Amino acid sequence: MNFAELIESATKIKRKTIAVAQAADLDVLQAVTEASSKGIADFILIGQEAEITELLKGIGSSTEEFHIIDEPNIKRCCQLAVQLVRDGEADIVMKGLVSTADLLKAVLSKEHGLRASDLISHVAAFEVEHYDRLILVTDSAMNIAPSLTEKAAIIENAVKVAHSLGISCPKVAPVCAVEVVNPNMPSTLDAAALALMNQRGQLKGCVVDGPLALDNALSLEAATHKGIVSEVAGYADILAVPSIEVGNILYKSLIYFAKAKVGAIIVGAKAPIILTSRADSAEAKLYSIALASLYADQENR
Repeated sequence: MNFAELIESATKIKRKTIAVAQAADLDVLQAVTEASSKGIADFILIGQEAEITELLKGIGSSTEEFHIIDEPNIKRCCQLAVQLVRDGEADIVMKGLVSTADLLKAVLSKEHGLRASDLISHVAAFEVEHYDRLILVTDSAMNIAPSLTEKAAIIENAVKVAHSLGISCPKVAPVCAVEVVNPNMPSTLDAAALALMNQRGQLKGCVVDGPLALDNALSLEAATHKGIVSEVAGYADILAVPSIEVGNILYKSLIYFAKAKVGAIIVGAKAPIILTSRADSAEAKLYSIALASLYADQENR
């Protein structure tokens, strides 16, 4: 699957409703307008109504397409977006022109938030030229130095995203600097443990093998050259990184060096969260909307 196919798939499911916290952002509104016109989702736009209206008119979009809630207070915008999902009036929360901290505070509120488990994680889907599939990377934005238990939960979250993309049994590579277990490199011990957990049925719906270095996770030629025999080597659908530093650098390297296309969501809460960066393009935000819609559809079923 590529992003064109992902968009097409998102147009064929029941339209989701997305609550956008502080929607007065040009790239956000461009993505929202395109997603609406393609029939992917309906939108509730929260923020300063006059500013949102002016921006919509500037891109030739009709305000009649959207439900706009006038709310000048940024923190209140986040709370309202979360509340709409809690009340069943929306399916997905989307970040607009607000800080990640403000939105996550509303999402993770014990009393009024969307907590469903102890761990939420970031899953990014990349379309890289010359690859025949989307590559999922996790976690490059939420969990700083996850423990073995947290890494297992991160993989479980990513596997659900892969399933929503039609990948029935995704191949997961816990990536490290090397493809052998080295007691001096704790990430390789965790990778081997995750592979064993999968073999014993503790991580279901996927195949996990590691440790694997990035080259032999993605290149069958590299894996063969190193004598690695594995269901995952050369065929990885999910790259599970050992830390946020590795994930963040890989994420940005794919975008800036490989010119990859990207869509990303936060999962593990009661609803998916579209938590794009201000630097992300309108195109990336559109892909994130489609990804979140497919994921929400699967979870609802």
